[in-house]
Amino acid sequence: MVELTVLFADLSSFTELTHELGAEKTHQVVDAFLRMASDILARHGAFIDKYVGDAVMALFNAPLKQPDHVRQAVAAAAEIRSGLLRLSESLSLELQSTAAIASGWARVGRLGSEDNKDYTAIGDVVNLAARLQGKASAGEIVISHDSYEKVSQDFPNLPAELLTLKGFREPVTAHRLHARTEALQTPAAPNAEPSRTMSLGGIIFGILGAPCAVATLIGPLAVALGVGTLFGLSGALAFLDQGPIRIPILILATLGALANLYTLQRARKIRLQARGAGQLEGMTALERRRTYLVLGFSTATIAIVLFEAVAHQIRHGGLP
Repeated sequence: MVELTVLFADLSSFTELTHELGAEKTHQVVDAFLRMASDILARHGAFIDKYVGDAVMALFNAPLKQPDHVRQAVAAAAEIRSGLLRLSESLSLELQSTAAIASGWARVGRLGSEDNKDYTAIGDVVNLAARLQGKASAGEIVISHDSYEKVSQDFPNLPAELLTLKGFREPVTAHRLHARTEALQTPAAPNAEPSRTMSLGGIIFGILGAPCAVATLIGPLAVALGVGTLFGLSGALAFLDQGPIRIPILILATLGALANLYTLQRARKIRLQARGAGQLEGMTALERRRTYLVLGFSTATIAIVLFEAVAHQIRHGGLP
């Protein structure tokens, strides 16, 4: 269970838009909108939970912590609206968006089958944000009262409104931020540096693809060279077996394999810590297969490189 802020944003009058433009053109417009919105959300530290048609759902403060998650969500919603105005000009269309923001507690984790799971949030705050988004008019951002209390100094004296929402027994208090660009520029705190919290785990998982790519591309070459030498097949690999080419390949393969092993070790430690805190579930079958593949390639690469080094010493009389 974590405290988070949920944002929903989508294009207004999507049905009418599809009817007027047709499926192909509408697809292009929605794709451009979602790409633009996703870039903005990512810059504000959001986690893109899912896309539903022309709508995007994003989480703030999960899985990475953000002390100012409500302010970041409001700023992102405002920037999406401003970005849509520029997108409208470039496409020569009159596009409008609606958005809603709600803050509260939710259970976060992964849902789905063993082979495919999505990280998501479940709780009243998610349903509240979705329902509030349905109450927003074109160009509006509707935020829950809990969210508004966190940014009330930035937007003072916004009137409260009681909304009847489907699935909620009691009327819900909310506030409307009308999309005036100048009113929605969230000021930074005095004498404060921009905040962007990033954990070591996020950095490691972010660079995971780089060393894996090294092992995937270079590792097989090192293995091929070693196996070729072992079975007297070096003639078939004569070009790659030349010293000026072989040595850099083996060095890069070793570095990539070591980076892989270090990354896997750190990822395992972070995963164990997260599981101990109840924030992460077990690995899926697909994740296990990928881990074993990387581990196997890395181990084989290092073994072959060591074999090559010993064989080289023997060939040149370095060892008895």
